[in-house]
Amino acid sequence: RGLLGKFYHDKKFLEDLMKDEELVGSATTHGERLQDVIQSCLTSLDTCAKLWSLEKPIFPPQQKRRTPSEQAPFVLKSLNEIDSELTSGNAEASLRKAEKALRIVQTWSTEKIPNKNELLGSLHSCIGKAFFILGDMDKALEHHRIDLQLAEQCSKLPEATCRALDNIGQTYAQTRQVAQAVEFWEQMIPLVGDSLEKSWLFHKIGSCYLEMKQYEEAKNYGVRCLAAAEEATDKKWQLNANILIAQAELKTGNIESSVSHFENASSLAQLTEDEDALEAIQKVLNEAKQLLPDGERH
Repeated sequence: RGLLGKFYHDKKFLEDLMKDEELVGSATTHGERLQDVIQSCLTSLDTCAKLWSLEKPIFPPQQKRRTPSEQAPFVLKSLNEIDSELTSGNAEASLRKAEKALRIVQTWSTEKIPNKNELLGSLHSCIGKAFFILGDMDKALEHHRIDLQLAEQCSKLPEATCRALDNIGQTYAQTRQVAQAVEFWEQMIPLVGDSLEKSWLFHKIGSCYLEMKQYEEAKNYGVRCLAAAEEATDKKWQLNANILIAQAELKTGNIESSVSHFENASSLAQLTEDEDALEAIQKVLNEAKQLLPDGERH
């Protein structure tokens, strides 16, 4: 608390938001999960708290350069402003601030600032996200790949590797290069421990396989998504998983199984009071039932 100062209350607020399962499971207008956005802010705060504790100056006093303890407030302020601009949709302002901060951090000594690569990765991630929002996918990929390279150098930060892999996958998916998206998202699997996050990840991968018409793989990931969602006792992702399995089964001609999973999804939509989902599920469920043998329709 002493290190973060006035930002302690910001950290507490973000931690409280992370406890709201319905909120963190939703997405921004640009397709980013709010859980990822909030976690990025928390990671930035934690990183800068570590820097704040450094006391030795990087440069001799006569050069009047920032000491590490003076640099930490700059980093903290910059990362918070960058995240704030991103979440509010002001990508151009976020990009300008991130590029300015990047140029400054690049001049710092790794010996004096052990977290330099971690900070550089966070900034490249922010720049990549800004380019993503602005529609420059080549630039977005360039910076997310640099973030990945830096994350792999920080062996104690698997969450940074996950962030970079997810952003690269998201960028490929946005440009309909779903095979490449799957390649990077599948690398995240051994790094993810949280059941809810696993469910979300398996669903994304399964949906890509469905789009690529690889229906068995889509079903397999749907089953894994369902198992993780049940472990997390999350009805929303149980619903999504059942729909994914049902769609894959329908494509492979397993009509009975497809109908069964659509019915499960319908029940979950009722439990979660998701009227829009219920209406859409009921429509496709009725269509699937028409494909059943006459004696099995009900």
